[in-house]
Amino acid sequence: MEQLTKAEEKVMQLLWKLKKAFVKDIIEEMDEPKPPYNTISSVIRILKDKGFVDFKAYGKTYQYFPKVSKLQYKKFTFAQMLRNYFDGSYQTMVSYMVDEEKITDEEISEIKRIIDNKGK
Repeated sequence: MEQLTKAEEKVMQLLWKLKKAFVKDIIEEMDEPKPPYNTISSVIRILKDKGFVDFKAYGKTYQYFPKVSKLQYKKFTFAQMLRNYFDGSYQTMVSYMVDEEKITDEEISEIKRIIDNKGK
């Protein structure tokens, strides 16, 4: 699996939401100003080449659907972020989140609860 560009990820987010869609359906879900049909069609073709999307043909029209689930991509992206920015250390990542992201005491308590429940 490979990292998606911002444009590819935006289209995938919509395709995960829609589950299956024609290019026009994806464009309808996008904010104004709407991108050109050919632009989104090109992004979809790239996603297909990368193995993220497949399609069902209806004559000359194609309905696209995700081949890679949002969960699969989330796991891949998180693992890359952990490896690339935190040297693969969960401790370093959590320390960063506490120091830089200003996690609230309530959020810390909830994280502790989750960890405690995982050990049971």
